[in-house]
Amino acid sequence: MGIIWLMMFSIGLLVMIVYIRKYSNMERMALIEKGEQPYQIRQSNTSIPLRFSLLLIGLGLGLLIGYFLDMVFGMEEVAYFSMILVFGGGGLGLAYIIEEKKANEVKN
Repeated sequence: MGIIWLMMFSIGLLVMIVYIRKYSNMERMALIEKGEQPYQIRQSNTSIPLRFSLLLIGLGLGLLIGYFLDMVFGMEEVAYFSMILVFGGGGLGLAYIIEEKKANEVKN
């Protein structure tokens, strides 16, 4: 029964993707026929590798600090989870700040 559901889900996903592509192409062609400029696909200038690298650095620092808190204060699991979340969020915050500085430099 599970295999049937997986096959139906896969086929449904494929059909959905085909129809989305078909109707987006039809929409663009209609805009071209009216003489209007079709919408441009935006290239995002976010730095995905920067985000992931700073997130992973933050997670590693969180594990390290959590380990030290566990050894010194005996906090066990609480130290690990809290420090992973704190330093992971800090890494993403730092990535946001760096991307904003880059965006402001480009504008000026």
